[in-house]
Amino acid sequence: MQVGFKTGACVDPHRLNWDGTAARPLAWVAWYPTDENWVAKVTSEKSWFRKEPVAFNAPVARSQRPFPLVVLSHGSGATADALEWLGFRLAQRGFVALAVNHHGHTGSEPYRAEGFLCMWERASDLSAILDDPGWQRSLEIETIDQVFAAGFSAGAYTALLLVGARVAFSQFEPGNPEKSPIRGPREFPNLVNELPRLYENPVFRISWGRRRSDFSDLRIRTVLAIAPGRSVLGFSQDSLRSISRPVYLIGGDRDTVAPPEQCCTWLSDNIPRCSSEILGGGVGHYTFLPEGSAIGQEAAPELFLDKEGLDRTSVHDEVAVKAAEFFANA
Repeated sequence: MQVGFKTGACVDPHRLNWDGTAARPLAWVAWYPTDENWVAKVTSEKSWFRKEPVAFNAPVARSQRPFPLVVLSHGSGATADALEWLGFRLAQRGFVALAVNHHGHTGSEPYRAEGFLCMWERASDLSAILDDPGWQRSLEIETIDQVFAAGFSAGAYTALLLVGARVAFSQFEPGNPEKSPIRGPREFPNLVNELPRLYENPVFRISWGRRRSDFSDLRIRTVLAIAPGRSVLGFSQDSLRSISRPVYLIGGDRDTVAPPEQCCTWLSDNIPRCSSEILGGGVGHYTFLPEGSAIGQEAAPELFLDKEGLDRTSVHDEVAVKAAEFFANA
């Protein structure tokens, strides 16, 4: 099936940007089925990732039934493009895949410490995009009967919030009994040092004060959590045990950023309707990113180095098949 591609932007009128000067921005991208007669091509835009050939701004394929929707959440400091490998493959299988750049926590704009610390705001981003009719008008989709969520790393944390996980402790707050072995993620290595000064920002104070709120969204039927990171260890066990919707965890056997024996095991031990699979053969954390372009391999070679003999594209194919089957059987 040919894959169409569109981008757009809207705002969440109920939240401010981190500067407090305007509504919180929600830039989105969508991959979706389109008719075979539309020409697909690779974008000439510079990117760290190898891009798939897509039919830009083509209409959604005609169908007697509404296509199911998967909302996608990128990893820490990344962009929606980092999930093209999954969104593209889901679109080939008859899904609409909609991803959002998470304000302050995305490489599509300058990093903000607030965005990295207040990760729960990411869940509200996905709920807000579901509330906004603009992207549906753009794609000319009238109804969505089935909505699923998937995310990688910090995006897995985001997706789990949507089905009822609740924060007991932020990963870097001083009172967290689960002491993090790092002081910040790869993109913001001294993040913990930023916390004291941020209390001067009223937008941050409001967000920080609601970190233990319920961010669940009843529209989300199931969740695929790929390589969930150490931040999930800050979830309340009671909230995890109360999750009633199916959750599917996928990790990699050589993931040292989000060790599955800690993160996936913690989640699967606490979520009732949870299945977990650890892919073998040397799958690392960044294996769940797209193949690197020449620009990406030069700028950040560590993101595109896999174990010798591991075929990243084959891993992506396998995960996409598993994801489509999981959503179809939900």
